Amino acid sequence: MRVLPEEVEVYRDRMWRREPESRVESAVRAERFVESVGFCFAMTDARRPGPSLYVSVCGRRDAHMPRNVQKDPESSATWLLKDELMRRGRVYYAKLAKNRSTFVAPRLVPHFRALWGVARRDEAKALSAEARAILRVLRKEWEMATADLRKESKVEDRARFTRALDELQKTLKVVPQEVLYEPWFTYIWTLGEARFAEELSTKVRRGEALREVARAYLAGAGMTLRGELAKVTGLSRTDAGKGNHALVDEGFAERVETGVYRLSDLDERLERLGVDER
Repeated sequence: MRVLPEEVEVYRDRMWRREPESRVESAVRAERFVESVGFCFAMTDARRPGPSLYVSVCGRRDAHMPRNVQKDPESSATWLLKDELMRRGRVYYAKLAKNRSTFVAPRLVPHFRALWGVARRDEAKALSAEARAILRVLRKEWEMATADLRKESKVEDRARFTRALDELQKTLKVVPQEVLYEPWFTYIWTLGEARFAEELSTKVRRGEALREVARAYLAGAGMTLRGELAKVTGLSRTDAGKGNHALVDEGFAERVETGVYRLSDLDERLERLGVDER
């Protein structure tokens, strides 16, 4: 099994804020991080590939989420930072591909919609009855707390309601816009278009979307191993391959071997970052 060269890991350390001196400690720095990498997960750790807010808060490559996250200062700091980014609404936040809480830079929202979104005309056949019921309520009320939304949509079963909300998030229909802890814990839900109307109305061809998602990931990763882009994004290997092939065609990437891609100018980027290639 191929292993990433150490200089590529160091490149990822710099790009994904896996170093103490570049760790993320504020909402502004977190938003800059998301814009830089294009998209990142909220609470994944070193056991999963890809940029992560939690890892960037820890500022180290080997960050592992402890079992007791409530008493862990780094987990708590990441959770509070996630809440603040959600409230600020300057980067897209929802459970997206693979049902993982994900931040997306506004520039990539049209591309995510092209890959995972559902057009309004297709909702009747693409969305479950429960998801459509929740969507009808939010289109009328615009925003609503979880318990009220469950009651108004008449999706009283908690499991079915949660699955429907996850479905709406994955298809970029609904986002959490705020979380409240008093008098009890609840999310406030709204339509994705309430915050990102322009981005969600921008039309992008699927091929372009595959290319740009692949570009964002490779720009931060430096080099991707076989199946890595598919594993991170939830794309099929065929679609991930199409995105990477498009980058090779335009000279942005080079194919090292089957399924392995490298930035064409990685050596220059490493030199600018002061990374010693050995």
